[in-house]
Amino acid sequence: MATEQQQQQQQRRRQRHSAPRRAPPCVCLRYTACTWPCSSLVSGDVDGNFNQLFKRVANVNSKNGPFSMLLCVGNFFGQDNSQWLPYKRGEAKVPVPTYILGPSSEDRASNYPDMKGCELCENVIYLGPNGIYPSSSGLKMVYLSGKEAAGHAKSASTFTFDDISSLETQATAKPAIDILLTSQWPNAVCNYAKKPEGCDPQSSGSSMISRLAFKLRPRYHFCGTEGTYYERLPYRNHKVLLEPPRHVTRFIGLAKVGNPEKQKWLYAFNITPMSKCESTELVKQPPDVTECPFSDSNIARPPKQSSGKNTGGVQFFYDMDAKTGDDRGQKRKGGGGEGGEMKRLPPKPTGPCWFCLASPEVEKHLVVSVGDYTYLALAKGGLVSEHLLILPITHFQSTPDLDDDCLQEIEKFKRALKAMFKKKGKRAVFFERNYRSQHLQIQVVPVSDEAALHLMETFTNTAESSSIELDEIPKLSNISQIAPPGTPYFYAELPTGEKLFHRVKKNFPLQFGREVLASPPILNVTERIDWRECKMSKEEETDLRDRIREDFRPYDFTLEDDD
Repeated sequence: MATEQQQQQQQRRRQRHSAPRRAPPCVCLRYTACTWPCSSLVSGDVDGNFNQLFKRVANVNSKNGPFSMLLCVGNFFGQDNSQWLPYKRGEAKVPVPTYILGPSSEDRASNYPDMKGCELCENVIYLGPNGIYPSSSGLKMVYLSGKEAAGHAKSASTFTFDDISSLETQATAKPAIDILLTSQWPNAVCNYAKKPEGCDPQSSGSSMISRLAFKLRPRYHFCGTEGTYYERLPYRNHKVLLEPPRHVTRFIGLAKVGNPEKQKWLYAFNITPMSKCESTELVKQPPDVTECPFSDSNIARPPKQSSGKNTGGVQFFYDMDAKTGDDRGQKRKGGGGEGGEMKRLPPKPTGPCWFCLASPEVEKHLVVSVGDYTYLALAKGGLVSEHLLILPITHFQSTPDLDDDCLQEIEKFKRALKAMFKKKGKRAVFFERNYRSQHLQIQVVPVSDEAALHLMETFTNTAESSSIELDEIPKLSNISQIAPPGTPYFYAELPTGEKLFHRVKKNFPLQFGREVLASPPILNVTERIDWRECKMSKEEETDLRDRIREDFRPYDFTLEDDD
């Protein structure tokens, strides 16, 4: 017979083993590498039941957390959204970072101020219609909002085959998808498995989502909208004996928050990014694994391709040397003459803008080079004489707002500037602040080779002294993947390869980037932190612009088509 003390010890051991396993938050610390697995939560359709959702999440997080994020599939807003106002005003707090999908019905679309993606309140981010979101932990998450469109008529709450095709293309360039989020279910998901009670995915599901799941092979696929909880047996993603083993996929459909049947609507799980997993562990097949429910016979096929093509960007023709007599002022390649292709107009500024090149407020004597979509200019009150700016010609507030043409040309300017500074024995630092700013400005500051080695430590120390959480994001990611349009942030690219990101909440120091670079370990010009203390006369600025333009000439790709 066991003693009373032994019985108590056995009981404590049983309680420890039955309790959910804790995992550290999924964030990149400054000096500490991420620890996996990451703990995350997923909920079904919220339908306006925000108080019940966040109260339950807060309780789970305090008892079994911390959890790195909450993902919401299905409709986040409902017919009655009266509970939302306190969160929007900041009177009520969202306990963990929450990422939501877009509407699945047209009457919910008015709740989203920017259908491209935005921050709805502190800690609630609308991801957007579709895309790939690589979290700072290394997890790769594909998301698709809405339901399959009837025919080819797309709306704010639907998707078409073009959206599926785009996601397939993006995922091909960024394989190893950890999580797939969709509101609608794939129609063929129940093949080789028990059918769910209360819904029929074969009739209400989407063959396009079946295709997406089949092509992307996510490790987890979460869905909402059906109002039923259903956790399918895991299915394999390879043909036995014909293909090398691959990881399995786990499909989970979640019920609506607060449903009267008390079906499961909140799901907790731990996951290690696929890129961090040992291949032998990753491809292990659980004993209850089934065949893949999807095949070429039950997924959507591409429609006939149309000949139309849509590209973004607008060309403004600007003779930046008309007054100086420079013979390079007559060109601008790629214009939209007669018969030219119609292009998407960029957004208009809400008031006078000092950086739109067509604006009368812009100081054109600072312009160094003009491309088709972006331009290079001397920074006013620069930290050093070669402090430059890369800016879009037309009005865009931040990098995530840019179209592909602008993004590609910005990368051209970056490569050209890196080459120019390398010839001078310097390295380029790029940084951007999308907070209390109207027009995108990518700051370019050259530093010495030796100073470049101290940048990471200096950024970290300065951030810590200001209580700023500065995360290092994957080197192969870009800011457009990390921050949806409308998100306030600070972002820096270091010459040593690191990419640093901070999501601004409030009271962010506007001169943070300049403060770091002006510090003694880097440029040692602390008296130049405030640009207003570094002003030059227009004549001095024009002379400096001319010298930089001459230095940049051998690297200026905009001159390639000059006569």
